[in-house]
Amino acid sequence: QVQLVESGGGLVQPGGSLRLSCAASGNVASIYYMAWYRQAPGKQRELVAYITSSGNTIYADSVKGRFTISRDNAKNTVLLQTNSLKPEDTAVYYCNAQIATPRIIDYWGKGTLVTVSS
Repeated sequence: QVQLVESGGGLVQPGGSLRLSCAASGNVASIYYMAWYRQAPGKQRELVAYITSSGNTIYADSVKGRFTISRDNAKNTVLLQTNSLKPEDTAVYYCNAQIATPRIIDYWGKGTLVTVSS
């Protein structure tokens, strides 16, 4: 059984920062990619940032230069540093990872709410 657990969400003023964390636990043999998605009210879930096992990254255009994704392979964690937050960044942020147990399966966390408001 594998679980992804996110933390770090909350209420922040425009221009502020938050650091989101996601930890994988359970029968983890290896983790391929890890990613953060978000879903705002009334909108579809969208990719925010993605990182491969070797550290290559992809970002949504809307967050480039403001968000940074990183991972600690020894701790099976992925971080999302969010800076210069805007009201339009308000959403539930979900962690996603492709994990071998050894079966290769996509796992999702339950999400953490980020609210950007004054």
